[in-house]
Amino acid sequence: MNLKSIVISCLAALTLTSSAVAAPDRDQFFWLSEINKASTVINSQENLLDKDLAKRIAKGLTEVISEGNQPGGKRPNKVIAYEPYLIKKVGMDATMLHIGRSSQDMHASVNTMILRDYMLKISAELNKTMQLIEDIANQNVNTIVPNYTNGVAAQPNSYAHYLFGYLASFERDQQKLMDCYERINYSAMGTTVLNGTSWPLNRQRMSDYLGFKAPVLNAYDAAQTKPIDELVEISGVLTSIGLHIDTFIQDLMTQYAQPRPWIILQEGGDNTYVSSAMPQKRNPGLLINTRREASTLVGDAHTMIIRAHNIAPGFSDPKAAAYWKTLDAAVKTLQMFDKCLLALRINPKRALEELNLDWTASQEVADVLMREYKLPFRVGHHFASRMVGFARANDIKPLDFPYAEAKRIYAEVIKEEYPSGNPELPMSEAQLKDTLDPVKIIQNRATSGGPQPEELKRQLVIMQNNIKKQEEWTAEQRNAIDKALKTLDDDFSQLLR
Repeated sequence: MNLKSIVISCLAALTLTSSAVAAPDRDQFFWLSEINKASTVINSQENLLDKDLAKRIAKGLTEVISEGNQPGGKRPNKVIAYEPYLIKKVGMDATMLHIGRSSQDMHASVNTMILRDYMLKISAELNKTMQLIEDIANQNVNTIVPNYTNGVAAQPNSYAHYLFGYLASFERDQQKLMDCYERINYSAMGTTVLNGTSWPLNRQRMSDYLGFKAPVLNAYDAAQTKPIDELVEISGVLTSIGLHIDTFIQDLMTQYAQPRPWIILQEGGDNTYVSSAMPQKRNPGLLINTRREASTLVGDAHTMIIRAHNIAPGFSDPKAAAYWKTLDAAVKTLQMFDKCLLALRINPKRALEELNLDWTASQEVADVLMREYKLPFRVGHHFASRMVGFARANDIKPLDFPYAEAKRIYAEVIKEEYPSGNPELPMSEAQLKDTLDPVKIIQNRATSGGPQPEELKRQLVIMQNNIKKQEEWTAEQRNAIDKALKTLDDDFSQLLR
């Protein structure tokens, strides 16, 4: 075996990967092949590559791709490992394809294209999650439930309104993802290592063939700083998604500490499991597992940032393909969260019962006294607070509170805190009961963004439009890439004739 054969064999052994590794649908081998196809077409047409040699390279490249696409076929994931396969088909002249290229700009482009594919997949999954939340909300406009702040029951709310709050959070995640995509979708090809090349490469055509928005403006940025910025920015998006899933699940998990929850998972299947020791327990395994995945996603996203910390430009620490596992995890976490949402079982009657067992409506008393009778809010607040204290000391539910006691407490508060006021409680017994009714509180809300049915209908239309626009955006980006690759395939096929 001569020296040339030994070099080729050794290089071929470097860094091979199967098609099961890397991006959702298109791995490193795929994108390196697309770059090689584009380089062959462009450089031959720009008279940088001999046309007869270009045809030979095109034929050899087609064979390498075909063999790599076979079951168990070798799919080298690095430039230095890919090239020997092409040399084997074409001869050493195949390396003329390396006009004005470097593994730096090639791998920077490949990593961006794989990240780009992942982001569109995450966008599609996030869109499914948002659509599911919107569907559940639409079915629960009139479901009145307790909401909690600082871990304590705070106010009544429409469950749809609660879900719309999370929908707004996930919409911001989607917006961040879209913004991030717009910033990363630039081609590093043609920048080589640091400062470009003496070859007059047509960077715009390369960018177009690979479905990028445009070439990266600055050659140094292309392979030294942009790849780091991409991972740091996407890590922030993944962190936000994970945190929103975590808080939703944690809020839901508190119900499992109650003997009679108003919202739980449908029992059985992968949703719950029976305790090995305590027959009465139905542990919410799906919630626990999804929360673990979401928390792990947050942790792994932070690892992406830490690895980019405190290094000089050019080091590979923050560019590792291991981050693709984190992007895979984001897709998996959203899919698991969807299963949680589909398994939710809401008991409106029990939710209303819990509301009427506690004093989550007490703030409304102070609001009504101020709005309709011009009583200073703090005075009304103290009156309602004393009512709550008396009721809890005497085990009285809100709707059973004695009107006579309310009058007595009101007179005491006025005498102590607002002597110039009338000590006679201005609210009738009927009005006091209505004010403490959680259902009527929701119906009487008047501000935009509130939970009243008409306002929820308005919010629903806006949310539906936003979800539709996001879905269309994802489809547009995918179509743009597919269209660009189709053009490349058509032009490349001309070289094979």
